[in-house]
Amino acid sequence: MTPTTDKRASGNPATQAKIDLTVKQQREQKRQEKLAEYQRQLAKRRRSKLVWWIVGSVAAVLVIAAIVASIVFAPAPAPTYDRGAGDGSDIEGVETFENTANHVDGSVDYAQSPPAGGDHNAIWLNCGVYTEPVPNENAVHDLEHGAVWVTYDPTQVSDDDVAKLEALLPSTYSVLSPYEDMDTPIAVSAWNAQLKVDSADDERIEEFITAYWHSTNAPEPNALCTGGLDAPGKK
Repeated sequence: MTPTTDKRASGNPATQAKIDLTVKQQREQKRQEKLAEYQRQLAKRRRSKLVWWIVGSVAAVLVIAAIVASIVFAPAPAPTYDRGAGDGSDIEGVETFENTANHVDGSVDYAQSPPAGGDHNAIWLNCGVYTEPVPNENAVHDLEHGAVWVTYDPTQVSDDDVAKLEALLPSTYSVLSPYEDMDTPIAVSAWNAQLKVDSADDERIEEFITAYWHSTNAPEPNALCTGGLDAPGKK
């Protein structure tokens, strides 16, 4: 049996030359097609790598930007204070009082405005920042627990000054709230002690907080400042 071959043959040399040329052209064409396909695949892989590199770079930039933004725009941590001894008598302008500390129902006519102690509701106010006036009777209960209550007249104090006051307060055992018709722009109160100032920049505010915050000299110095009443406007 005669073996078969893919190569065509002709007895005529000229014809054979044409056949050989055609075969070479076909082979070259296939080689060029394979080369073109390889180059297309290579270009595709390069494009894919470039896309992923760009995506990865953008993602990395966004992550870094988010971290930077969280640091730059994060609110400043609340200041910390040691527990006060409850004596700020050496601070200029501080007034001290003698008030009773009974639990009562209904409203109370307080001797000081804002109150700096006295009879009060049996439920305390949850400490924190309030954008609306809070009930006197519940806030005074906080003073009994050793909290400091910062009040401001919204008609005399700007939003920037309110922000300054908030920045001075520790994260607990403090209350900040507006108080209408005060005879001073700002008042800082603790149990049986009060300081009235004209400006949020007054250094005596921080001195008062240092002296009276979570005071060990309050009537109930270890009682809670949470788990009580949330008044309207609590932030």
